[in-house]
Amino acid sequence: MIKKDEAVYINEEESEDSGEKLKKLKKKLKECQKEKEGYLNQAQRAGADLINYRRRQEGALEEIVKRASDGLIRELLPVLDSLEMGARENEGVGLIKEQLEAVLGKRGVKAIEAVGEKFNPELHEAIEQVESEEESGIVVEEVQKGYFLGEKVLRVSRVKVGK
Repeated sequence: MIKKDEAVYINEEESEDSGEKLKKLKKKLKECQKEKEGYLNQAQRAGADLINYRRRQEGALEEIVKRASDGLIRELLPVLDSLEMGARENEGVGLIKEQLEAVLGKRGVKAIEAVGEKFNPELHEAIEQVESEEESGIVVEEVQKGYFLGEKVLRVSRVKVGK
């Protein structure tokens, strides 16, 4: 063991060996730093990939839920049509229809406005052309309501168009 008070002498041969050892250690340190940077980059990429994967999965899950609710809502639309017909004659049926419309409204379903609007083949299906005092191409009567689910058309409105 070397005491603090004692001087250590290194001969020239040992000094050259020490210089070589120092160069080798520096070289090894640089290699280790490059390797560390490589691992850090891989870890950062893996983290970003994981975040992107989670986002894609959340989007896919939302899409699955939308498609499932889309199918159910499409099946409920004829029921809503029947309730609308029954509501013309029975006030109680009208209340049930309003409840169903409220539930569907919470899910993003809204009716397509048709009467008085310009005919749009993306929103309306013309079942008949009728004589009208209105401008040509204007919807004069709605035979069956159409609906949106968010921005997507669930069902087009079946309409009569003025000529």
